[in-house]
Amino acid sequence: MSGLIEWYLNGGPTMHGILFMAVLGFVFIIERFITFARAGANPKKFTEEVVSRLKKGGVDSAIKYCKSNRTPIARILEAVLEKSKQVKDKTILEETLAAVATDELAFLDRGLPFIAASTTLAPMLGFLGTVTGMIRAFNAIALAGTVEPTLVAAGISEALITTEFGLIVAIPCALAHTYFSSRVNGYVRSMEEASSLIIDKIMEE
Repeated sequence: MSGLIEWYLNGGPTMHGILFMAVLGFVFIIERFITFARAGANPKKFTEEVVSRLKKGGVDSAIKYCKSNRTPIARILEAVLEKSKQVKDKTILEETLAAVATDELAFLDRGLPFIAASTTLAPMLGFLGTVTGMIRAFNAIALAGTVEPTLVAAGISEALITTEFGLIVAIPCALAHTYFSSRVNGYVRSMEEASSLIIDKIMEE
């Protein structure tokens, strides 16, 4: 542990900024995992079950099933099914679905900008530490009037450590951002397919 602390302190003041970006990025990575876990079932599979219950027991049976699954997709389909009891106009049902989906699916992108910021700013701060470390090394040479390894070692060490730490933070954040972005795109596509399916089935009833 003492070695890790010494490594951190040797990196200079920019290490504090990189550490902040690390905490910010990893907090939102954990938050995203929890959020997607709470999102529940795959929209397409859930909608197929709703359609099955719609065929067997009608709208009320489908609504009851949605109420028992308090996930975003369930709340969206429940709103559409409730509206279908009042009107059977496809345009109105699509507008209802779009309005509810906008609110319910807002959770998908929340947190991703912070992960992206950590991905971008952590290495930039690392490079800033590299520059300041090299300036420190050259200043030491200028003051001494001669090139001695012991004089420039601290500055070069600072330069390399900050770059290393910045990349250590940025790489997992970049991977996480790519993963969550693909999850968002996949969820939205499934939601669009599910929406078309449920509205078509309602219109057939």
